[in-house]
Amino acid sequence: MGTLIDKLLRRADTWRGRVFDNRHDGLASGHTDLDQHLVGRGWPLGNTIEILSDGGGLGAMGLFLHAMVNLSGQERWQMFIAPPCIPYSPLLAARGIDTHQVLLVHPKSNQDLLWSTEQALRSNTCSAVFSWLPDNVAYSDLRRLQLAATHCDVLAVLFRSRAAASQHAPASLRLDMRDPSSIHILKQRGGAQDLDITLSSDIEMLQQPRLWELPSYPAPNHTQVDQIGA
Repeated sequence: MGTLIDKLLRRADTWRGRVFDNRHDGLASGHTDLDQHLVGRGWPLGNTIEILSDGGGLGAMGLFLHAMVNLSGQERWQMFIAPPCIPYSPLLAARGIDTHQVLLVHPKSNQDLLWSTEQALRSNTCSAVFSWLPDNVAYSDLRRLQLAATHCDVLAVLFRSRAAASQHAPASLRLDMRDPSSIHILKQRGGAQDLDITLSSDIEMLQQPRLWELPSYPAPNHTQVDQIGA
């Protein structure tokens, strides 16, 4: 029996899980109203987080500015995969985020998008991966991304349409963002679920200038990588 268990644990597709510790496992979001309801008092690392919202998740990025500032000190890449618009680099720099560590990846196809996301999550060179997934993503692909995120302590954020709220997903945390100040916890492994959270009206997120430049890049003929601080 011991030999069989050892073999299973050595398999790349075996999920070992994580033990949450409120003192260590969460990366503070910077929003007290939210952190107090999250396991670990912050964003879970080494697991996928799904943000369900309309408008391509553009209004949700303000939730992660505080985390991006903290992660900048790690000198690892913060990667945006298939963003619908270009992050506004002067704003990121003004917040203390090192834009030389921010990479934009524009995949040429959904297959390349999923491959790029999985490789970024498996690599220890990324501290954060933000990926905008296609509407028709399969559960098996979501599972692969979840498994990839367990390889290192990475902030793994997957943006999906609100239409996906009724679908099953392996993410450890799923948030339905109805507007910039209203969040619904659809799912949270080991914590509160089916919970509405109203963020304080004076939070910094609501006072931010637009986080994005327009228009977005046109669809490339090949996977394109840009460094916004270059």
